[in-house]
Amino acid sequence: MSSFKDLRIVDNFYQTSSFFPMPTVLVGTVSENGQTNLGAYSLCFPYYIAGKERYAMLLECRNSSNTAQNILRGSKVSLNFITDDRKYFREAVRLGFPGDTTEEKMKDCIFTLEKGLADGERPLVVKEAYQVFECTWDDGLEDAYKDKAGCLEGYEPPYRNFNGITSKFGAHFILKIDKILMKEKYYNSIVNGVKAKNFPPVPVDYGYRDSTNFWCSSFNKPFPEKICVKEGDVNSVKYAAKRIDPEVTFTDEACAKLTKIPRIFLKAALTQMVEIAKEENVSVIDEAALQIINDKRRKEKR
Repeated sequence: MSSFKDLRIVDNFYQTSSFFPMPTVLVGTVSENGQTNLGAYSLCFPYYIAGKERYAMLLECRNSSNTAQNILRGSKVSLNFITDDRKYFREAVRLGFPGDTTEEKMKDCIFTLEKGLADGERPLVVKEAYQVFECTWDDGLEDAYKDKAGCLEGYEPPYRNFNGITSKFGAHFILKIDKILMKEKYYNSIVNGVKAKNFPPVPVDYGYRDSTNFWCSSFNKPFPEKICVKEGDVNSVKYAAKRIDPEVTFTDEACAKLTKIPRIFLKAALTQMVEIAKEENVSVIDEAALQIINDKRRKEKR
């Protein structure tokens, strides 16, 4: 006999039929009068993470919300990640209440707004956030640019599958990340090496809610668990390296340094190394050249 019970799946299942850990994000958009509007969301997740010419987030929301209507009208978005301060979460709950106009909800907003770093006319960003993604809605996907603002009582079909108006009351927006803004303390942590003490105090919003409360947990220091590294055979690295580019070769010593790269990522890593080697006019990648190449790869990541 199973140790689990079969719980009925209903609308908004992430809230009503489960306990689902999510981020707490203030989504900034520009209203019709040019004012920055902040809406609180948790259905905001990474979408394009690798292998494309761009990176993107996915935002799911009610299509009649100020946020959705502003995106349909203007496309520029800021995703502001706030810390676990109790007063911030209380304000996020207030900003997430439906029906208020931008003027009404922003009148007494406790957050400080400032200009971000991306170019063009954009919503302001939240100064108190530990990180901000400045984004642009990718409305070319699924011809979503054809969806227009103005339908506040629900949209009629046809609907998009994954971008734009996706149901009578729902919307999905694929947001290209233009800039990632990071407060200096956490920027230094990522660049110089993350330690448990250097994590920002990130809250977890538990999707479950009832008619009275939203639920959130405060930050606890994370604990590390070593990655189980499976070293590959140096001959496998040498075999792959010889097939990347005939103009650039790897020494045996350099190949021996690369055995910890998981096999599934090996070709991509070697290809990037060869591209950098060509930029540096290097035709033989030895241990010294490998150090230079890896330093450059780390700098590009930063």
